[in-house]
Amino acid sequence: MNTTKKVQLSTDKIIDLPKTRLDEAIAVACRAFFDYPTTTLMLPDQDERKEKIKYGFIPTFRYGIKYGIVHATSPNLEGIAIWLPPEKVHISAWSMLRLGGFRAFRKSGLKVMKRGMPLFRYMGPAHERNAPEKHWYLQTLAVDPIYQKKGYGGILIQKMCELIDEQKLPVYLETNTEENVGFYQKYGFEVVEHLILPETDVPFWCMLRKAEK
Repeated sequence: MNTTKKVQLSTDKIIDLPKTRLDEAIAVACRAFFDYPTTTLMLPDQDERKEKIKYGFIPTFRYGIKYGIVHATSPNLEGIAIWLPPEKVHISAWSMLRLGGFRAFRKSGLKVMKRGMPLFRYMGPAHERNAPEKHWYLQTLAVDPIYQKKGYGGILIQKMCELIDEQKLPVYLETNTEENVGFYQKYGFEVVEHLILPETDVPFWCMLRKAEK
């Protein structure tokens, strides 16, 4: 049973995700995002979603491990965060294809990709528009549903933002739920753009945490 009771957590337990545990981390993300608005946009049928959701996360996690920092809350992998450094925040289509995107496209099918086109068309330009300066990118924050609302996402943000503050750089992210907006606001993120994605009913928030003065 999932409860909202907080547990005593520490950033000292946070680990860099080993490559050998990539599949486990992807499984955490699949559970965390199973009913997420962008997931249901692309995979409205639950049976198809169970089968195909993992393929979208494979290139994302591979890119994060290769070019960024992927943290887990502990060896138990209650939560995972993918952070991309300033020089790697804008992900090329070729990079994603090379790191598993070809397989994702093949396994997911053309219909799934077409459903996601409103998202793909919007994300890149919105990112460039709302974070034109040098910055970090919180690309993914996933907490296993049985551990949600217990503080695991918070310690992942705290750990990395302490390091980013030392660099005096901002942090950018996107989210698709109002609940998440409130969560990120607790850690200094501000909404810089909000709309409903064209051709969909999916809400989209761009958020920025300003650089430490």
